[in-house]
Amino acid sequence: MRMAISRTPYRVSFFGGGTDYPAWYREHGGAVLSMAINHYCYVSGRHLPPFFGIRHRIVWSHIETVGSISEILHPAVRTGLRTLGFNDDDGVELHHQGDLPARSGIGSSSAFAVGLINVLHAMRGNRLGSLELARDAIDLEQNQLKENVGCQDQVASAYGGLNVIRFGRDENFKVEPLELADASRAGFESWLMLFYAGSSRISSDFAKKLIDNLGRNAERLFRMHGMVDEAVKLLRAEKFEDFGKLLHESWLLKRTLSEGTSNNIIDRVYDDAMRAGAVGGKLLGAGGTGFLVFVVPPEQQSAVRRALSSLVAVPIAVDFTGSTIIYDKGDEWRIAPL
Repeated sequence: MRMAISRTPYRVSFFGGGTDYPAWYREHGGAVLSMAINHYCYVSGRHLPPFFGIRHRIVWSHIETVGSISEILHPAVRTGLRTLGFNDDDGVELHHQGDLPARSGIGSSSAFAVGLINVLHAMRGNRLGSLELARDAIDLEQNQLKENVGCQDQVASAYGGLNVIRFGRDENFKVEPLELADASRAGFESWLMLFYAGSSRISSDFAKKLIDNLGRNAERLFRMHGMVDEAVKLLRAEKFEDFGKLLHESWLLKRTLSEGTSNNIIDRVYDDAMRAGAVGGKLLGAGGTGFLVFVVPPEQQSAVRRALSSLVAVPIAVDFTGSTIIYDKGDEWRIAPL
């Protein structure tokens, strides 16, 4: 195999955020309702031929040309290569591209971790299943890179779909697809609006504040956990307005979990959307800034779009592929089976 490309979806998380941190679910269990979306992180990888005077070339927001893995600045790439047994005898070229900006609350770091692991295995001729991809990405971020991240994003990116993800005290997780009828799912998608308010925060910093406050926020987190099953019932009954109102309640709880989760700019955007006709919404990710998702009746969406005209609107739908691989067989490109 000369080259492989991974395509890995970002996600929108609706309910249960915070209960996917090990410090919480190891004691109480956890659950989230999240949706992989049809916008993607791409990682291409190939073995770099020995003609260029370098051993490795890594292209992300920087262009790195180095002589050894130890010189690579990108921590996930450096650690991922070592973990998967690559060394300086294996020249590697990796390129990262994304449909949406990093540090914006849509699970970009975990999507990258999943895609990186997927493409590195593909370069070795291996194909991991969704369970292995999610577990390896969680291990890379939490145990090797020591990032303050939960576990929902890696699972959503690896599996795709609209799912309840349950986290057990035994460290295992279970993915429960909602399996809505096509018309019902399309109806739900038609109520969703996603807006970009800018990205400038390191999610791990905000997440640490949340983790440090888990004990004092126990009552709120139990309530947010309970909302997951309530939201599923509303979706299955096609009560999208009530789903939005529940999301509003969840946002009011989330913004009290740690200082900095919201700010004056986010509050103003949220209030403008609600006055224009949204029934609920939330800021995605750990907090600070990034993408906001709103639940809006279709007949009110033009008004919401006008009210938030200074922001970038991004249409979204459910992705059902999860992280996939396109690989070069020498004479043709093929999509690897899941």
